[in-house]
Amino acid sequence: MTTAAETPARREQLDRKVLEALVCPVTRGVLIYDAERQELVSRGAGLAFPIRNGIPVMLIDEARRLED
Repeated sequence: MTTAAETPARREQLDRKVLEALVCPVTRGVLIYDAERQELVSRGAGLAFPIRNGIPVMLIDEARRLED
């Protein structure tokens, strides 16, 4: 249920702020959001971390290796 304080625009803004606060657990570098694949990509580490049910899974064992 969406409350007055939690409109879709507000939820998107919160999600964006959360994504901006996250860093790669390997390199501590910037992550790139891939909306199509629902992943956070760390080019420095060569890993893509999945987003499941709207929650970023920042575990190295769960990450997909990027192909060169």
